[in-house]
Amino acid sequence: MSALPTRRPLGLPGWGGGVALALLLAAAASAVVALLYDTAGAWATAQILVPLGLTTVLVTQLLVHRRLQLGGLRRQAALLGVLVAGQLAVGVALFVSLMFLSTHDAIFTALIAGYASALGLWSARRLGREAMADVDAIRGTLDAVGKGRRDVRTGVAGDNEIARLAGEVDAMVSMLDNVERARHTLIAGVSHDLRTPITALRLLAEAIDDDIADVETRRRYAARMGTHVRALGALIDDLFELTRLERADLAMTMEQIDLAELVEETVAAMQPAAEERMVLVSALRAERGDFARANPEKLQRVLFNLIQNAIRHTPPDGTVTVRTVRVDGGFEVEVADTGVGIPEEQRDQIFQPFFRGDSSRTQDGAGLGLAISRAIVEAHGGRIWLAPSEAGARVRFLLPSG
Repeated sequence: MSALPTRRPLGLPGWGGGVALALLLAAAASAVVALLYDTAGAWATAQILVPLGLTTVLVTQLLVHRRLQLGGLRRQAALLGVLVAGQLAVGVALFVSLMFLSTHDAIFTALIAGYASALGLWSARRLGREAMADVDAIRGTLDAVGKGRRDVRTGVAGDNEIARLAGEVDAMVSMLDNVERARHTLIAGVSHDLRTPITALRLLAEAIDDDIADVETRRRYAARMGTHVRALGALIDDLFELTRLERADLAMTMEQIDLAELVEETVAAMQPAAEERMVLVSALRAERGDFARANPEKLQRVLFNLIQNAIRHTPPDGTVTVRTVRVDGGFEVEVADTGVGIPEEQRDQIFQPFFRGDSSRTQDGAGLGLAISRAIVEAHGGRIWLAPSEAGARVRFLLPSG
């Protein structure tokens, strides 16, 4: 687990930088006075600005050091405003006393300085209030999320640091909402797919335990129980594999494979299942010798899942076609069928665990095949998606070349 970034401790870099800035600005102001007036005025300017600047740096460092004890951001901003106004007032007073200005000039200078300070404090308070409103919105959103709500957003707009933080909070809430929805869907799917075989097993066990059933009937019931047990085992294995793939916890041995040969072998293995449903499955011949770096067993699992899913969703006399083409950076494999297709509102869900589609498509399987296929393809550094199709469905995945 990576560590969070820590705050830089208060030390010489911050103090030294402030002192250097104060001295540099004082020297620059004194140089301007020397050029415009005389060296005496420049010396008097330095006598005023250097102590004032160093004092301001010292007070600022103390405030930073005690920032946690100062209270909220509003109070810190108020103290900053007082510091700026106080520095201006002291500076004006010193210039008035050392530069021997007339009383008339001193009054006007003090009025202008006071006017500018008051407007500056108002501007800072106004800007600070807006910034704190955004902070309050973020805090309120996080508080609502902590209480279980997932339908809240900060509503903060802009391109400043607080707005970017608010955007990250909104993205986090959205991601958390999606994760929880996926978890609820997973739990519901597991519950549904476990309940059916377990209920069947219970009824079969009760029937076998009944003395009325003869030996042949009991043997037939025992065979059915074996079928349900194997289905449960397959479901548990698929869930375990999907979890390990999504957590990148499954080590896969990669090797150079002839992709066209692997596709042809998989299509040939699926011919009996296709013939049983009276569906024609074929592979458009690709050039042999195109090698991809992949795990052959896992990649064949993807092909099996996609072709089997296409056969299930294709009516008799329909076709399933597997195409392999070379593209920039790798190979693109497409499994297309002439079935009923997938509704637009479901296209973003087909790779989610336990998604089976609507009633127009058959409901065989636990709905994990496409989710496992997605996880395997992504583990290979590729991606899988549902391509546009006027009829049927077209599932494509991209595999990097070797």
